[in-house]
Amino acid sequence: MKQTLREKKLQKLLELEQIFIKIQDTDILLERLLSEARDIVHADAGSIYICEDDKLRIKHAQNDTQQKKLKSGEKLPFSYFSFPIDEKSISGYSVLTSELINIRDVYKLKNDKPYSFNHQSDLITGYKTKSLLTLPLVTGNGKVLGVLQMINALNQDGEIVFFDKDAELFLLHFASIATQALERTYLTRTMIMRMIKMAELRDPKETGAHVLRVSNYSLEIYDRWACDHGIPSDDKEKFRDELKIASMLHDVGKVGISDLILKKTDAFSAEEYSIIKTHTRLGASLFLDVNSSLDVMAKQVALHHHERWDGKGYPGSVDPDVREINEFEKDWCKEGLMGEDIPLAARIVTLADVFDALSSRRVYKSAWKESDVLEEIQNQSGKQFDPELVSIFFKIIDRIRAIQNSFPD
Repeated sequence: MKQTLREKKLQKLLELEQIFIKIQDTDILLERLLSEARDIVHADAGSIYICEDDKLRIKHAQNDTQQKKLKSGEKLPFSYFSFPIDEKSISGYSVLTSELINIRDVYKLKNDKPYSFNHQSDLITGYKTKSLLTLPLVTGNGKVLGVLQMINALNQDGEIVFFDKDAELFLLHFASIATQALERTYLTRTMIMRMIKMAELRDPKETGAHVLRVSNYSLEIYDRWACDHGIPSDDKEKFRDELKIASMLHDVGKVGISDLILKKTDAFSAEEYSIIKTHTRLGASLFLDVNSSLDVMAKQVALHHHERWDGKGYPGSVDPDVREINEFEKDWCKEGLMGEDIPLAARIVTLADVFDALSSRRVYKSAWKESDVLEEIQNQSGKQFDPELVSIFFKIIDRIRAIQNSFPD
């Protein structure tokens, strides 16, 4: 018997539960949740927000109509804004009441509602919002994690219609699955941020904002690289999920370096610099007990994010087994890896990390001017950095800047 459209969507919901279980990073999951929710209710556009303190912060926005206007590999502008959780906004009201809100036409809202539609986005983009379906993501114990907002339901002819009762039902089922998956990834993110906080206690440069910027830069660089190389969707999604986490842990090995060295404000001696280099091996040693492909990538990034494209980096082909600092040898680093012998994830993180380090103020230096940073990145193409990745970096510089502004120190 041929499945009805309704039955197919219910089957899709069951399949999504298994897909979401495999996603490990919160941001990657949020992006996937938004795209799959839009597919389920056939929405042209949508946004997903997370609750932070007393505010809602946008995490991802998607719009098929606007995306079709862009060239292959290009993305819509990076969105970053937050607003208070109150009754004045549709999403805020949804959070406070834990209610699904279905609006046929946002430009014909009745005055008996405490909320109103913010027309600003439509004015800026030229896009016309009409139907809107908003639903909070609420855990079993009543905690609101975020909000899903579906924009402009489309019929089979591509015409904007309202979200019907089936769309409400499907989104309610979807939200239940999504919330469970989010709770799991939040636990993972919390543990990672605790590890980073430990590193920050030793090294003031290793801040939460720094690793969030580096991880987001890395993801943008990889996304464009994957598009240019025609990477299959499933392979791309798996790699970017692991890259997001592995890039955040690139310097976690610094927990094993004395803060007497890490917190120095003057130049390192030759011996101190040799000790600093051991953070790559120490970081990699945390992932020697390989249980997943994420462990493999995290080990590669921790060990090789100071390699250079020209082979003059470190540590090269070394065994990352645990080595106590008091046993270190000045010549433990071998000849650096060169070119594509350096794992792709490590090459990406190298570029993202150096860009952020040069752009940020440190106790021992001022932040470089952007023009000087970009000149240095270009000059190091084919030397410190993979030249293809440098080319990609400049193609997406507007998104890089937007990320930089989104996560200030």
